[in-house]
Amino acid sequence: MTQTDMDDILLEVNELKQWFPIRQGLLQRVVGHVKAVDGVSFVINRNEALGLVGESGSGKTTVGRSVLRLYDPTAGEIWYTTDDGRRVDIANIDQDEMKPLRKEMRMIFQDPFSSLNPRLTVKDLIGEPLIIHKEASGRALEDRVAQLMQSVGLDPNYMRRYPHEFSGGQRQRIGLARTLALSPRLIIADEPVSALDVSIQAQVLNLLQQLKDELGLTYLFIAHDLSVVEHMCDRIAVMYVGRLVEIASSDRLLRRPLHPYTEALVSAIPPADPEIKLNRIILEGDIPSPANPPPGCVFHPRCVYAQELCEREEPRLEEIEPGHFASCHYSSELTLQGIGEAE
Repeated sequence: MTQTDMDDILLEVNELKQWFPIRQGLLQRVVGHVKAVDGVSFVINRNEALGLVGESGSGKTTVGRSVLRLYDPTAGEIWYTTDDGRRVDIANIDQDEMKPLRKEMRMIFQDPFSSLNPRLTVKDLIGEPLIIHKEASGRALEDRVAQLMQSVGLDPNYMRRYPHEFSGGQRQRIGLARTLALSPRLIIADEPVSALDVSIQAQVLNLLQQLKDELGLTYLFIAHDLSVVEHMCDRIAVMYVGRLVEIASSDRLLRRPLHPYTEALVSAIPPADPEIKLNRIILEGDIPSPANPPPGCVFHPRCVYAQELCEREEPRLEEIEPGHFASCHYSSELTLQGIGEAE
């Protein structure tokens, strides 16, 4: 990797592990671990949107929370390039050192109904981060709240109302304004539209894209639906049972998936052209428990292409094509279905 490439990287995650202990008995002895995240590595460049997708229970949200140090990582490195150019390993600093970085790294939570304190007004909700970090007070605080509300499409005259007086889409906009209050550089968006109606989803996604372009934001966009991140993200990373199985640019991954699990996810996206008929792939069985993952390739019990090698040897995430990584023993041999390929 050249120095120019390093300068472009905002976040670099290396072999991140987040294991939660399983305790039993009177003495609460540790008898095992839930390997929610097990050796995940990726980079996000400045002003880029990286989509992190997978089924519920794959570890997506845990990655986002670990990056923000809401969980203390079990192992691995999380290198973040600060606004003043320093590279800091977030995984190995204490909370006092982490506090100033929280101004630059913020999170949008999934549920706009439970992520806002119902006892606070919109002014208090949006202004709270500014007060905590001593960024504004008094009249300056109110002006900043009004500016933030306008930036996300809300009427500043409503700042003294409470969350229950707003619709779901408006509440998510309040949460977004709160996230933007400290002018962050990196935003972890944890399924920000999954709790909203389809018509409102498009509005919020367009707003997120607009703010990214206007403010130069960088996103880690977590979702379980590939169709949501298809136009939102520059690259997509696919997770399965705590591990990354494929990473590529959005267009390349959707048109030419190299992992069977990605192929199944892609087959669920309705094609834009109704004349195109895709073979819908229904995976057999359930996603394995991260407390007891299968040996070898974690996907092999549900994979129609699995061979004996898959049952005994875990594949590595390798660059199969330029910029396209996959962890499958047979990625270079399989011809998998993508968007735009007729039946």
